[in-house]
Amino acid sequence: MDVTIRRARDEELDEVGEFTAAVYIGDGLLDFGAEDPYIEDLRDARKRAAGSEVLVAADAESDAVLGALAFAVHGGPYAELAGPDEAEFRMLAVRPEARRRGAAEALVRACMDRTRELGLKGMVLSTHPRMTTAHRLYERLGFRRAPERDWEPIPGIALWAFTVEL
Repeated sequence: MDVTIRRARDEELDEVGEFTAAVYIGDGLLDFGAEDPYIEDLRDARKRAAGSEVLVAADAESDAVLGALAFAVHGGPYAELAGPDEAEFRMLAVRPEARRRGAAEALVRACMDRTRELGLKGMVLSTHPRMTTAHRLYERLGFRRAPERDWEPIPGIALWAFTVEL
Protein backbone atom coordinates (compact mmCIF):
# COMPACT_ATOMS: atom_id res chain seq x y z
CA MET A 1 0.00 0.00 0.00
CA ASP A 2 1.34 3.44 -0.90
CA VAL A 3 -0.61 5.24 1.84
CA THR A 4 0.47 6.28 5.33
CA ILE A 5 -1.85 7.25 8.17
CA ARG A 6 -1.03 10.11 10.50
CA ARG A 7 -2.66 12.94 12.42
CA ALA A 8 -3.60 15.93 10.32
CA ARG A 9 -1.21 18.83 10.58
CA ASP A 10 -2.57 22.24 11.52
CA GLU A 11 -1.79 23.64 8.07
CA GLU A 12 -3.81 20.81 6.42
CA LEU A 13 -7.05 21.27 8.37
CA ASP A 14 -8.67 23.82 6.03
CA GLU A 15 -7.86 21.56 3.06
CA VAL A 16 -9.29 18.55 4.90
CA GLY A 17 -12.51 20.42 5.63
CA GLU A 18 -12.94 21.63 2.06
CA PHE A 19 -12.35 18.29 0.38
CA THR A 20 -14.54 16.48 2.94
CA ALA A 21 -17.43 18.81 2.13
CA ALA A 22 -16.75 18.50 -1.62
CA VAL A 23 -16.73 14.68 -1.43
CA TYR A 24 -20.05 14.57 0.44
CA ILE A 25 -21.63 16.99 -2.06
CA GLY A 26 -20.07 15.33 -5.13
CA ASP A 27 -21.11 11.85 -4.06
CA GLY A 28 -24.69 12.94 -3.35
CA LEU A 29 -24.43 12.03 0.34
CA LEU A 30 -26.19 15.10 1.71
CA ASP A 31 -29.97 15.03 1.66
CA PHE A 32 -30.14 18.76 0.96
CA GLY A 33 -27.12 19.01 -1.36
CA ALA A 34 -24.87 22.05 -1.07
CA GLU A 35 -27.54 23.74 1.08
CA ASP A 36 -27.46 20.96 3.69
CA PRO A 37 -26.86 22.37 7.19
CA TYR A 38 -24.32 19.59 7.83
CA ILE A 39 -22.00 21.11 5.21
CA GLU A 40 -20.59 23.59 7.74
CA ASP A 41 -19.71 20.74 10.12
CA LEU A 42 -17.95 18.93 7.27
CA ARG A 43 -15.97 22.05 6.36
CA ASP A 44 -14.87 22.80 9.93
CA ALA A 45 -11.95 20.39 10.35
CA ARG A 46 -10.33 22.81 12.80
CA LYS A 47 -13.25 22.38 15.19
CA ARG A 48 -13.09 18.59 14.66
CA ALA A 49 -9.38 18.59 15.50
CA ALA A 50 -10.12 20.35 18.79
CA GLY A 51 -12.64 17.67 19.80
CA SER A 52 -11.35 14.50 18.13
CA GLU A 53 -8.31 13.02 16.40
CA VAL A 54 -8.38 14.02 12.74
CA LEU A 55 -6.45 11.36 10.87
CA VAL A 56 -5.34 11.60 7.26
CA ALA A 57 -4.30 9.08 4.67
CA ALA A 58 -1.31 10.57 2.87
CA ASP A 59 0.51 9.48 -0.26
CA ALA A 60 3.62 7.69 0.98
CA GLU A 61 5.82 9.39 -1.61
CA SER A 62 4.50 12.96 -1.89
CA ASP A 63 2.75 13.20 1.52
CA ALA A 64 -0.29 14.68 -0.25
CA VAL A 65 -3.51 14.20 1.72
CA LEU A 66 -5.75 11.63 0.03
CA GLY A 67 -8.44 11.14 2.67
CA ALA A 68 -9.40 11.91 6.24
CA LEU A 69 -11.74 11.13 9.12
CA ALA A 70 -12.39 12.08 12.74
CA PHE A 71 -11.76 9.49 15.46
CA ALA A 72 -13.69 10.03 18.71
CA VAL A 73 -14.23 8.24 22.00
CA HIS A 74 -17.25 8.01 24.29
CA GLY A 75 -17.93 11.29 26.05
CA GLY A 76 -16.14 13.44 23.46
CA PRO A 77 -17.94 16.10 21.45
CA TYR A 78 -17.68 14.07 18.22
CA ALA A 79 -18.88 10.78 19.67
CA GLU A 80 -22.54 10.52 18.68
CA LEU A 81 -23.15 6.82 19.30
CA ALA A 82 -20.14 5.49 21.16
CA GLY A 83 -20.99 4.05 24.54
CA PRO A 84 -18.61 3.33 27.39
CA ASP A 85 -15.71 1.20 26.12
CA GLU A 86 -16.38 2.26 22.51
CA ALA A 87 -14.89 4.61 19.95
CA GLU A 88 -16.28 5.78 16.64
CA PHE A 89 -15.20 7.57 13.53
CA ARG A 90 -17.01 10.16 11.51
CA MET A 91 -16.76 12.15 8.31
CA LEU A 92 -14.70 9.63 6.34
CA ALA A 93 -13.86 11.11 2.94
CA VAL A 94 -11.38 10.15 0.22
CA ARG A 95 -10.69 12.37 -2.77
CA PRO A 96 -12.23 10.86 -5.92
CA GLU A 97 -8.87 10.81 -7.72
CA ALA A 98 -7.31 8.88 -4.81
CA ARG A 99 -9.88 6.11 -4.56
CA ARG A 100 -9.08 2.43 -4.99
CA ARG A 101 -5.67 2.87 -3.36
CA GLY A 102 -6.66 1.59 0.06
CA ALA A 103 -6.90 4.98 1.79
CA ALA A 104 -10.35 4.41 3.30
CA GLU A 105 -9.46 0.94 4.50
CA ALA A 106 -6.19 2.16 6.00
CA LEU A 107 -8.03 4.95 7.85
CA VAL A 108 -10.64 2.56 9.28
CA ARG A 109 -7.95 0.05 10.29
CA ALA A 110 -6.03 2.85 12.01
CA CYS A 111 -9.17 3.66 14.01
CA MET A 112 -9.55 0.02 14.96
CA ASP A 113 -5.90 -0.07 16.09
CA ARG A 114 -6.33 3.16 18.06
CA THR A 115 -9.43 1.73 19.75
CA ARG A 116 -7.41 -1.31 20.86
CA GLU A 117 -4.52 0.90 22.03
CA LEU A 118 -6.95 2.78 24.26
CA GLY A 119 -8.19 -0.51 25.76
CA LEU A 120 -11.69 -0.03 24.38
CA LYS A 121 -13.85 -3.02 23.46
CA GLY A 122 -15.41 -1.93 20.18
CA MET A 123 -16.34 0.67 17.62
CA VAL A 124 -19.55 2.09 16.27
CA LEU A 125 -20.22 4.31 13.28
CA SER A 126 -23.11 6.07 11.62
CA THR A 127 -23.56 5.95 7.87
CA HIS A 128 -26.09 7.10 5.35
CA PRO A 129 -28.06 4.27 3.74
CA ARG A 130 -26.79 5.45 0.32
CA MET A 131 -23.12 4.87 1.26
CA THR A 132 -23.16 1.32 -0.11
CA THR A 133 -19.48 1.23 -1.09
CA ALA A 134 -18.53 2.20 2.47
CA HIS A 135 -20.91 -0.46 3.85
CA ARG A 136 -19.06 -3.14 1.92
CA LEU A 137 -15.73 -1.95 3.34
CA TYR A 138 -17.08 -1.91 6.90
CA GLU A 139 -18.52 -5.41 6.56
CA ARG A 140 -15.26 -6.72 5.11
CA LEU A 141 -13.48 -5.35 8.20
CA GLY A 142 -15.89 -7.10 10.57
CA PHE A 143 -18.47 -4.39 11.24
CA ARG A 144 -22.09 -5.53 11.34
CA ARG A 145 -25.33 -3.59 11.00
CA ALA A 146 -26.83 -2.63 14.34
CA PRO A 147 -30.33 -1.44 13.42
CA GLU A 148 -31.23 -1.04 17.09
CA ARG A 149 -28.73 1.85 17.14
CA ASP A 150 -29.96 3.58 13.98
CA TRP A 151 -30.93 7.19 14.58
CA GLU A 152 -32.07 10.47 13.04
CA PRO A 153 -29.84 13.53 13.56
CA ILE A 154 -32.80 15.57 12.36
CA PRO A 155 -36.33 14.25 11.87
CA GLY A 156 -36.67 12.33 8.61
CA ILE A 157 -32.93 11.84 8.03
CA ALA A 158 -32.11 8.25 8.98
CA LEU A 159 -28.56 7.06 9.67
CA TRP A 160 -27.60 3.43 9.98
CA ALA A 161 -25.30 2.13 12.70
CA PHE A 162 -22.55 -0.45 12.26
CA THR A 163 -20.55 -1.96 15.14
CA VAL A 164 -17.54 -4.19 15.64
CA GLU A 165 -16.13 -5.83 18.75
CA LEU A 166 -12.36 -5.66 19.09
